[in-house]
Amino acid sequence: MHAQTPRDVPTTEVSTFGAPPGGRRNLRAADWLYRSKAASVIWLIARLWLGYSWLNAGYQKLWGSEKAVFWNGGGAGVKGFATAGVAGSKAGKGGASYGWFAAFLHNFVIPNASWIAKVVTISELLIGAALILGLFTGLAAIAGLILNVIYMFSGSAGVNPAYAIVAVFLILAWRNAGYLGLDRLVLPMIGSRFRPGPRTVTPATSPPTAPTPTPTPTPAPAS
Repeated sequence: MHAQTPRDVPTTEVSTFGAPPGGRRNLRAADWLYRSKAASVIWLIARLWLGYSWLNAGYQKLWGSEKAVFWNGGGAGVKGFATAGVAGSKAGKGGASYGWFAAFLHNFVIPNASWIAKVVTISELLIGAALILGLFTGLAAIAGLILNVIYMFSGSAGVNPAYAIVAVFLILAWRNAGYLGLDRLVLPMIGSRFRPGPRTVTPATSPPTAPTPTPTPTPAPAS
């Protein structure tokens, strides 16, 4: 007797965004978070929360309560922030934890605080708007994470660790995180522009055949 393999093996069908079509496979947490349409609602909430936080931070620097020390203050806010990081590093109480970063704050950030303050303001506005709209979500989350790391290296914790954690997850789920946003339309358009088109194969042509010579009739001998 031959052992028969059971035909009806219970499987879990997963309908996922970006998964191979027509497949049945076991549900896994990573697949669900990073590919399923249901999880895109969770990423939408995370995007809106983080995006609003960045947008509000930039708004306060451009039009709100921090305008006087950022946009119109000659970078006084950035200069004070960097100066505190350097002072804390020298005193060993907070501030920049690494000497090389304290030197960066002292030699580069403080002398250029005026234009750096404007760059920070515009960056926070753009990051917030992109996250809310779901446009280039992964890139926006990376830019936000870079700012968070800079702030934390300077000795400022505050909300930065929480922002950084959410940003890391948005980067990992960048495709699904922007599914309920403009990325759903923009990313396929960009991908189609860089995707190589179908190759046109020209059929090989055979060389022309030489005409077959017509045999010349041999005259019959005279009798």
